[in-house]
Amino acid sequence: MKSHPGQSLRHEMNIWRGRDRFRRPLQWLLAPIVGAVAGLAYALMFDVEALHSAVRGVFIGTPILLYERGVILRRWRNVIRQAATPVFVVATIATYVLTILIGNAAAGTALHHLLGYMSTAREAMVMSESGLLYSLGVSTLVAFVFRLRDLIGPSLFTSLLLGRYHRPIKEERIFLFLDVSGSTHFADRYGDLETQAYLGQIFNALASPVRRSQGSIDDYIGDMAVVTWPMDRGMRDAACLRCVFDFAAAIRDQAAAWQARFGQVPEFRAVLHCGPVVTAEIGLERHKIAYFGDVVNTTGRLESLSKALGQPILVSADLLAGIRVLPPHVVAENLGFHVIRGRDEPLQISAVRLALGS
Repeated sequence: MKSHPGQSLRHEMNIWRGRDRFRRPLQWLLAPIVGAVAGLAYALMFDVEALHSAVRGVFIGTPILLYERGVILRRWRNVIRQAATPVFVVATIATYVLTILIGNAAAGTALHHLLGYMSTAREAMVMSESGLLYSLGVSTLVAFVFRLRDLIGPSLFTSLLLGRYHRPIKEERIFLFLDVSGSTHFADRYGDLETQAYLGQIFNALASPVRRSQGSIDDYIGDMAVVTWPMDRGMRDAACLRCVFDFAAAIRDQAAAWQARFGQVPEFRAVLHCGPVVTAEIGLERHKIAYFGDVVNTTGRLESLSKALGQPILVSADLLAGIRVLPPHVVAENLGFHVIRGRDEPLQISAVRLALGS
């Protein structure tokens, strides 16, 4: 039986989503290495046998780091990340404590059976007070670092930490401006507090598609999210476009839940453009990565054009030329050249949508 195009698209998107878990196999190697290093550091600090300490570090550190990378217990992690910071910290430390106890028990069992450590496995599972406090201390530090990373964004956190944009640099980037449609009407109907809850849930739903596409949510401006990619990363496998359709699919798959909670299913407009920008770290007390150049202004004005043309997804010809091959069941309709305020030359744009029947 011939499959329906929509089913094929869903299957293809699920395959693309599934790559997220295994896209970076180095994390499976890095996690136990970091755990072993933490164990060796403990051995040096407390003058205990290095091999035994390193093994415990591997069994304890690996699941904690994989948890923070979203590889294991992803749903639980996503739930507590949306909580207030005090709740997040308590829930995270409780998760760490349970992970430490289970990891230590597993390490003790392995040490006893493989290396003959201690006379019984139960004895090998016993954790010293210093070991528990050390593990909790390191885990608390990890929780703080990852919470800070969540609050300011992974890309910004890494860039600020490395001082990547301490001096302005020129680079090629892709910009996605994603605007929630009808938010003003929603606010008039339900009030500002409910609107913020509504927008918050929408932007939470956007996080996973952005992460899967290896993009970065760089800013929120009212009811709009600004997402960026380095040029090669966003064009590879049409990742920037897949992000938009992945987000649309996530909203569609939870339509009943959106309807029940907010009385409507979110709709949005998305515009994408690319080109050279100057990227710089600005601010003294509050640091921020900012982008300067015609590309940013043009993308913002494409959002107004999208509304005027009644096209929910607009893409510049410059970006489409770089992508070359669209995702399956996605088509682009050339809308010709349009005059964009602030640009000397008209810009050729296309409307991008699912093929009929998808």
